[in-house]
Amino acid sequence: MKKVNVISLGCSKNLVDTELLMRQLEKAGYVVELDGENSEAKIVVVNTCGFIGDAKEESVNTILEQVERKSRGEVDKIFVMGCLSQRYGEELRREIPEVDAYFGKFDWQGILSRLGKKYDEECRHERHLTTPGHYAYLKIAEGCNRGCSYCAIPIMTGRYVSRPLEEIVEEARHLAGVGVKELLVLAQDITYYGMDLYKKNRLADLVNKLADIEGVEWIKLHYAYPTDFPVEVLDVMRERPNVCKYLDIALQHCSDHMLKLMRRGITKQETVDLLRLIRERVPGIALRTTLMVGHPGETEEDFAELMDFVREMKFERLGVFPYSHEEDTYCDKHYRDDVPEEVKQRRAEAVMECQREVSARLNEVRIGQTVRVLVDRMEGEYYVGRTEHDSPEVDPEVFIATERELLTGNFYDVRITGADDYDLYASY
Repeated sequence: MKKVNVISLGCSKNLVDTELLMRQLEKAGYVVELDGENSEAKIVVVNTCGFIGDAKEESVNTILEQVERKSRGEVDKIFVMGCLSQRYGEELRREIPEVDAYFGKFDWQGILSRLGKKYDEECRHERHLTTPGHYAYLKIAEGCNRGCSYCAIPIMTGRYVSRPLEEIVEEARHLAGVGVKELLVLAQDITYYGMDLYKKNRLADLVNKLADIEGVEWIKLHYAYPTDFPVEVLDVMRERPNVCKYLDIALQHCSDHMLKLMRRGITKQETVDLLRLIRERVPGIALRTTLMVGHPGETEEDFAELMDFVREMKFERLGVFPYSHEEDTYCDKHYRDDVPEEVKQRRAEAVMECQREVSARLNEVRIGQTVRVLVDRMEGEYYVGRTEHDSPEVDPEVFIATERELLTGNFYDVRITGADDYDLYASY
């Protein structure tokens, strides 16, 4: 049987697209593998990311690596899809003509047709899961209607399109039926869910229905937007025991000056009020956020205000990105990239050092507590798991020492015995 090596770059939303394609290739009679090192597959599909400069560079370098392999006779065909191909298809065709074909972000049919196969409509929602069997990503929408100054995502993905609620629930039931216990719900902006399709926000309704599915023990929500946040979902989070007290909400900045330049549609006071409301409505919630430094116009005063904000808000999880000037965005058309690269990096490092201190203090108070963890793997002498406050790949982990055998994909109550700046140590 013919093999296809699918190389998936970028975010977990991209990984869902990869899994959908892999299932279609399987139905067409191919053996598929993900990111196969030293792969013997003669057909390679690269699912690219085009979000920021570093991601675009990684995508181009990956394509060039496969072109080099093709020149040595190790690969017969190279297909490129995804965000970078969607946005820069014509330029890529000119610059890297050795690729056999470029496709848009969602053109499964085009890839299959090029291979002489047909798209199977009956399994359009089925995926070849590449995550460990006990968790899976569940994408509820595509695209974005927000007009943030720096962001190229709407250029690549288009306007917001919610998936029908019943379709999402059906997919979630299927995932639970094959052993998935944790659903990682995501979209570019989950907080807009339903507005296009139902003319009202349906996020709370959706999460409630997902929580009803037998076998689903954890549900986590990713990539909320603070403007027009649907507060009713907080009641669902508080009342349903399998909806984790965890929210990934990207804030980007806090100063009114920067929020206006970024076109975020919210003020600092409104942001603070929302965060306080979330913590009040859902006691014990862990908030994860993403911040950006070095956006055009960011002054030292803006940055100092951001540092104070990080210290005051005490986010349980936090990441930071230096600003990347992207073509065709609002920034590209209206602002000058006026913050030097070394200043961006210095500010990013300072934010993470501040967050390291916050995280260390939050972790220290957890020593002696008993927490429920989901075991992901064995690593050296430890079993490695996560609490309800941690998502895979991006968040801290719990390293469990025990003489007993623990099963991957099972839940255990463990006692926290130690902590470093981010990770926890436990015994069972």
